[in-house]
Amino acid sequence: MKGPIVCNASPLIALEQIGQLSLLQHLFGQILITPAVGREVEPTLSKRPAWMEVRSLQQPMGARVLAASLGAGESETISLAVEVSASRVLLDDRPARRLATVLGLNVTGTLGILLAAKQRGLVEQIKPLLEALLTHDFRVSEALLEQVLQRAGE
Repeated sequence: MKGPIVCNASPLIALEQIGQLSLLQHLFGQILITPAVGREVEPTLSKRPAWMEVRSLQQPMGARVLAASLGAGESETISLAVEVSASRVLLDDRPARRLATVLGLNVTGTLGILLAAKQRGLVEQIKPLLEALLTHDFRVSEALLEQVLQRAGE
């Protein structure tokens, strides 16, 4: 991969809740988060791993990001991903994903991370992980869950 990976709070929180945060390091090595994301995940992550670097924006957020009415974490994440020419941005929020896609970013969410982990042999099954996510108020449509399980061969 050419550029860095930038991650929003929701995949970090979801993966930490099901004990799978280390999948990010195995899949991507180093990831970047913004200060707003760092503050958002602080209550969930007891200690920020060394492979997760907090990086501040060097330029002001673009007008399209500001106009999108996203949360601070999503706005900073998308802006940083554009600024550093990220090879991938990790986001779950649907409006944020739409904007990131419009801006030409390669978007993956928590379910995509789990699917990639299965494809790389880092986890044997993702169905138990998906079920665990749902117990932590992770919101996803039944249709998308079925699609992911089908792609995983489960």
